[in-house]
Amino acid sequence: MMESWQNALRAAITSPSQLAERFGIDPKSLEAVCERYPLRITPYYAGLIRQAGDPIWRQCVPDPAELDDAGLPADPLAEEEHSPVPALVHRYPDRGLLLTGNSCAGYCRFCTRKRRIGRREHGISFGELQRGIDAIAGRPQIRDVLLSGGDPLLLGDRLLEEVLDRLKRIPHVEIIRIGSRIPVVLPERITPQLCRMLQRFRPLYLNTHFNHPRELTEQSWQACARLAAAGVILGNQTVLLRGVNDDADTLLQLNRNLLQMGVRPYYLHQMDLTAGTGHFRVRVEKGRELVQALRGRITGMGIPQYVIDLPGGKGKVPVTNDYVESWGDELVLRAPDGARVVYLNS
Repeated sequence: MMESWQNALRAAITSPSQLAERFGIDPKSLEAVCERYPLRITPYYAGLIRQAGDPIWRQCVPDPAELDDAGLPADPLAEEEHSPVPALVHRYPDRGLLLTGNSCAGYCRFCTRKRRIGRREHGISFGELQRGIDAIAGRPQIRDVLLSGGDPLLLGDRLLEEVLDRLKRIPHVEIIRIGSRIPVVLPERITPQLCRMLQRFRPLYLNTHFNHPRELTEQSWQACARLAAAGVILGNQTVLLRGVNDDADTLLQLNRNLLQMGVRPYYLHQMDLTAGTGHFRVRVEKGRELVQALRGRITGMGIPQYVIDLPGGKGKVPVTNDYVESWGDELVLRAPDGARVVYLNS
């Protein structure tokens, strides 16, 4: 018997014609975009849209601007280069990224993995997932594993439990984290049964991705409350997005509400330099100003760390003078290994 969240997923908007029927737009302008980058919007998340072009719309509805690569790479973080097997990305010495699949409940238009998400040819098979776990077991330097994808919470409860159980049995794996946007776009997935299962693997960390205050609904609050009651430690990673949250009042309200929900603001991500996402980018100087504008208006634990994931897989660094050596249309940043990396800021 199919669960309600699976029915909701089946009822998702996945074509321009469905968008046209729901919102009265011209579907032809979006057909080329959807051929390159798949579309999926859950009924729940579509219900948060108030009008075309609003902050919810911009995050989930395709835009012809996505067809402009602007000379940017499809794989800005060089994940393919750091993948010893298809399901594992090993960029940091002590951390591994386990790709559990390539499907999400909703396809974010700003996704750093636009090149592969939702495309059958980039799917992760059960065998590849098992080999990814085997690769982690064979690399004793990996002590911290992040489950990502796609969205790990789209796995069925039994398969997710098997993955977590196998990771928990690896002696050198000390920390298990999950990255998921499910509480934002498909909160009905956070069932009591799922939470009872997750409770077995404490301490378990889950970072979700709320980007705008209107995403914090009664349903998402209930989903996060269930996770917290199961002992899951919750954090949030916001992406700084033009036309969505690039003003101080929006970020202030978002982070205040997250704290009320029991979700600690963790990162504010500068957009990765990903092909098809240039229309979302905000200059780094403005991002720094926005974070500074939060100080004195919210408790320190409500201020996320503003970070850039450096091009070429060089690692994540905070946007501070310790790491930014020069400003302008091309930032020069110092990577964790001391290398100097250029980040396009135009």
